[in-house]
Amino acid sequence: GFFQSCAVEVDVKDASNATCLYAKWMMRFLIKYETNSSDYKKTTLNLSSSVTHNGSVCGNDTQAALLAVQFGEGHSWSINFTKNNETYRGDVITFTYNTNDTAVFPDAKRKGPVTVVVKDVMRPVQLDNVFVCHNTDDFEAENVTQIFWNVTVQAFVQNGTIGKKESRCRADTPTSAPTVPPTIANVTTASTTTLSPAPTTAPKPVENPDTGNYSLKSGNSTCLLATVGLQLNVSHDKPLLININPKTTSADGTCGNTTATLKLNDGNSTLISF
Repeated sequence: GFFQSCAVEVDVKDASNATCLYAKWMMRFLIKYETNSSDYKKTTLNLSSSVTHNGSVCGNDTQAALLAVQFGEGHSWSINFTKNNETYRGDVITFTYNTNDTAVFPDAKRKGPVTVVVKDVMRPVQLDNVFVCHNTDDFEAENVTQIFWNVTVQAFVQNGTIGKKESRCRADTPTSAPTVPPTIANVTTASTTTLSPAPTTAPKPVENPDTGNYSLKSGNSTCLLATVGLQLNVSHDKPLLININPKTTSADGTCGNTTATLKLNDGNSTLISF
């Protein structure tokens, strides 16, 4: 659920050398492929430190803008943007991975480039606004899961100047703060009674996670069942414990003859794949 990858920054210029399309984001790909022994393996394709953006196009009122990047051993990714009088949106993502890259696809049965297309990938954004999404988002099609985070993008930039106003994705929208019931700590009173300071207590330990029931279907039959409570212990700048809430977590995945995959998404920023 916590990804390490290279950030991509693309600044496309028009004929006058002014910025017309700008994007900065992080992404990675989870790909299921068939091996020579006819079983299936899953692999992860990350961006390399060297990325080109050949073929990117500014776009105009009649032509779609195109953001295209190439990386690694023959892999490429692109998204096109269209606009109307007031908004722009991302219409189609085209991802091509090359199974000749044996470091990523060892023993792949199918050799050569494989292309996956995903449509309607972005809601309309007001012109002159920058689309921003820090939380993870993913698209799944044809045995490929594309995962994105820390996204900043603006198509059809006017006068070469990136907009100041942001249009946030739904995942970034903050929830309302919980109502705090009145207590002696947050109510002003005219009483002159002196209160003794509250005794110092140790920090409350993180409670055990709630148990969730997750299942997958193959056709009309259930092919995978999991009853589990999940807690992540992340060691970075300081230890962090995260409980996965089954009430807000969705289950997805696939069942095969010899392998099964269960993917859990807590709807915020955590993706877990078993």
